[in-house]
Formats: sequence, C-alpha cells, structure tokens
Amino acid sequence: MSDLRPQLATTSPGGRVRAYLAGRGSEALVLLNSLLITGYALVWSYYAKVSCGGPPFSADGRSHHWPVGNPDSAIPCYSDIMFLWVGRDINNHVFPYVNGGIDASGHLFGGSVEYPVLSGLMMWLGAIGAHTDTAFFTHTVWLLVPFALAITVMLALLARWWVLVWAASGPLVLYAFHNWELPVVFTSVAAVAVMAWGSTISPTTGERRMSLRTSAILASILLALGFCLKLYPGFFVLPLAAYVLTAGSTPARRALDWASALWVVATATITVILVQLPFMIAGFDGWKAAMTFQGKRRAEVDTNSIWHWGFRFIVGRNNIDTYNTLVGILSPLLILTAWCVAMYLGWRMYQRRGTFPWVGVAAAMLAGFMVFHKVNSPQYALWILPFFVLLQVRWQVVAAYIIANGILDMTIFRLFGIMNSGAEMKWWVIGGVNFGVWVQSILLVYLIYAFVVAGFREPLASIGLRTKATDPADTELTDDAALARA
Repeated sequence: MSDLRPQLATTSPGGRVRAYLAGRGSEALVLLNSLLITGYALVWSYYAKVSCGGPPFSADGRSHHWPVGNPDSAIPCYSDIMFLWVGRDINNHVFPYVNGGIDASGHLFGGSVEYPVLSGLMMWLGAIGAHTDTAFFTHTVWLLVPFALAITVMLALLARWWVLVWAASGPLVLYAFHNWELPVVFTSVAAVAVMAWGSTISPTTGERRMSLRTSAILASILLALGFCLKLYPGFFVLPLAAYVLTAGSTPARRALDWASALWVVATATITVILVQLPFMIAGFDGWKAAMTFQGKRRAEVDTNSIWHWGFRFIVGRNNIDTYNTLVGILSPLLILTAWCVAMYLGWRMYQRRGTFPWVGVAAAMLAGFMVFHKVNSPQYALWILPFFVLLQVRWQVVAAYIIANGILDMTIFRLFGIMNSGAEMKWWVIGGVNFGVWVQSILLVYLIYAFVVAGFREPLASIGLRTKATDPADTELTDDAALARA
C-alpha cells in the first residue's frame, strides 16, 4: 500500500489541484521573466536603430543622420524600415500596389514594394501620420511590438525556459525593428501553437480541444497569412498536410486520411487567393511588380549568400552573365532538392516512430531555403530562432549560429559603408562577413537533417502532437498523462 501513496497523492482530486497550481506557478514565472527580458530587448533595439534618425531632416523627411548614425555604436543603426521611407512612395502615403509597377531598370514606383501584400499593407499603416523617416520608424515599432510579445508568450508556454533563446539572445535586439519580420514569425509559431493546443485534453470534457482536421485547417490559415507576409510559412503547409495525412495510420496499417490533407492544402490556397485577389484586381501591374523585382534580384554583395561569397569565384569575377544565369538555375533547383530531402527524411521518421515530424520538416525546409536562396539577409535569423526553441537541437549548434549571425551583422553594414565611401577595406570586416556567411551556411545544411530527427522540447514533447485515431489519448486519458500534458 505504501508504494501506491505517491501515485494516490497525484491522482486524487486534491493532488491534481496541487499539481495543477504548481504547474501554473512555474508557467507564470517563465512568462513574467521572458516578457520582461523581451521588453528590455525591444527597448534596446529601438534606441540602437533610432539613432540613424532624428532632426535635422531634408525636404523628403530623410534624417541627416542617415545611414551612419553613431559610427562608434556597437550595433549598426541601419534598418530597412527607415531606409524604405524614401524610394517606395511610402513618404508620399501612396496606397501600395494599386497604382504601382516596375520600370525596365528594375526600379519600383507608384507604391509597389518588393514584399508580399500584407507586408506592403503594414508599411502603409506605419506611415499614417508620419512625415519623416524617424516618425515612420517609430510608428512601425508600435505595430511590431505586439507580435514580438505574442511570440514570447507562445514559446514560453510551448518550451518553458528555452524561450530565452528567443528573448535573451542577440537576434531579437539586432533585428526586431530591422525589417517587417516579426509578423511573419508570429504566423509560423502560432500555427505550431494551434496544433499543440488542439491536441491537449480539455479538463472539463476529458476530450481533445479540437479535432485534428480543425486544428490543421486553422494552422493552414495562419501559414497562408504568413505566405502573404514573407512567403516562407507557406512552405510549411506541405509537411502539415503530410502529418494530417498519416496521423490516423501506422507504417504497418496505412489508413491515410486524404480528405483531411486536401482540406489543409485547399484552405491555405483559398486563404492566399482571398488575400491577394483584391490587390490583383485593383492594380495587377503593381501587384506583379513585387514578384518581378524578386525574380530580377541578383546574388550580389548585399545578399550574404554562398553564391556571391563562393560560387562567384568559381565562375570567375568577370563572367557576370554566366554567373547570374547559373545562379538563376541552381538556386531554385537546390532549394527544391533540399525540400525533397526534408520530406524524405520526415517520411523515414514516420516509418520508424509512427508520427510524421511536420515541425521538424518545416524547419528543415526553411534551412534549405535560407542556405540556397539568392538572398540570406542577417535578419532571417529571426525566422529560424523559434525552431531552436521548440526542437531539441544541440545547444552548441544554436550558439554557433547566433554568434556567426552576430559577427555577420556587425561587419556587413560596415562593409557597405566602406564600399560607399571608397575608404580602405579592413581585413577584419571582410573576414567577419565571410566567417558569418559560411558558418551560417554550413550549419544550415546540417540542420536540414538535424531538425527532422530532433524531438520536441518540454512541455511540447508531453503533448507530442500525436493525434492518431488509434492513440489511447483519443478515447481515454489517465490522470498521470493528464498532469503531464497540463
């Protein structure tokens, strides 16, 4: 009887209540600390970036401090937000895409911007009431802050103290207000959170909060909205559909749920169409200009890719046309190959473990996209950072990636300044850029594999996102399991 006392202490009503309250107390502690640290990082980021602005201003509202700010600052003050105040008709408060286009030389005009429509809409919203680049930056900051805080809350609930990889590491300070990345990161994290929340057991009914199909449809809507912000979350619909397809089966008993998988894909497709269609109707040329701009973009010094800092030397610096043609072919081909490898590895994991690791496959697809795309901007670190929080990647890999990214950020913008001024190139600047680009790239290639085979961190691992119809969790749940999931 004495051996059963610890079990009875937790399975009795009083024990369950005490365990629940203890869990909530720990959860509240994580939330409070992570939000405070996030707030500190956001304030630091704001003051670091806003130093590129301030009076006096030119006639178009451009600060005379732009783009250098304080040249001795440890953090470069450059941000795309302040930069794009001039040159995209944001300073003229032109509604995006409707009257815009792209000229023969590749310059956007009439309100067209190089980003998908929801990012363009956020840029327009940030400019309301602003007449200088500094005011535009400050308004945009207020639009972005809620997304940063929401991401912190979700990651804290899903991975507890590992949220500090997001909140307390360098990328949030460096890039929170560098570009419009936070809303798109929010959509990918929220999709995982919706799937996890739907998989938990309701304490009142003893059943799952949502069916797998409902959870996946809601997640696919979020991913589609992310696609309309910065594209990459849309890639995750494929592994999500594969997860739903296989969730009611085992490798030995193939009862594939094609209907639910098609619902996931169809919902994402319809969402994208509904968001894009008004812009396409109102101004097709302006809407199309964003895609044309990205298609014409070259892998040059400002793209931080393996193409410029490696492949260009193989082809030869003088063979520019050959270089651009080959990159235009090889880049999408290698991205597609990386995606196929990620899906194949995911299927192998499904055959071994009985569950398709859709979050790991999504992260692997993102890693493949980042390393082989023509552009790998430093702020893309915010894209991949939540997956370091959610998945059990070796801490050495996480630390190495963050350090390499920080070195790249501290040197690439100094490189631009040296090139624009014609000053003598410093060895540590060119060395830092190459170190950052290549260490990041090597780690991203490794992560194509590592993400897929990695398990979830706690408490997400306790939820497990296992939603098989044959899983006992679908019909009954023991008290111990309920406590673990809580």
